Amino acid sequence: MKLSVTILLSFFTFFALAKKPTNVPKSIYDFKVKGLDGGTIDLAKYKGKKILIVNTASQCGNTPQYAELQAAYEKYKGKMVIIGFPANDFGAQEPGSDKEISAFCTKNYGVTFPMASKITVKGDAKEPIYQWLTEKKYNNLKDSDVKWNFQKYLINEKGELVAVFDPRTKVTSPDVVAAIEK
Repeated sequence: MKLSVTILLSFFTFFALAKKPTNVPKSIYDFKVKGLDGGTIDLAKYKGKKILIVNTASQCGNTPQYAELQAAYEKYKGKMVIIGFPANDFGAQEPGSDKEISAFCTKNYGVTFPMASKITVKGDAKEPIYQWLTEKKYNNLKDSDVKWNFQKYLINEKGELVAVFDPRTKVTSPDVVAAIEK
């Protein structure tokens, strides 16, 4: 009897601790995410262009990168899109609502590139798009952890993840520029 109870408890513990299965699309183009403005950002719209995905925050030492991201967005407009994903996962540096984040980005940096609604980019609550970006089994490049705000993921024109850049690496750095212009 004692063994049966132990086995039964082990069975329930396993299923209680197991991660819920998520439906992570196979292609980056299958993602549709809520936009900061309440609309939808359909990544299929960007087939044939490079996509630079950046997790952002308004109260971070890296926040001034918004200006360089906006300049890159304008410079490569026909060739690449930048999509910002506000997240409050590091040092509580993005505490605002979507409306507050939008106002901050527009007022302080003139951001016009697409911005998604605030999400989670790490841990068990990580959004499916960040599962795709950070897990080799989905992106076919490599596993990575989002280290801090403003980490960058570059997807080529074919929808393949081709590079991951450290949060401190600016979009103007020679490595990023070379990858964009390749």
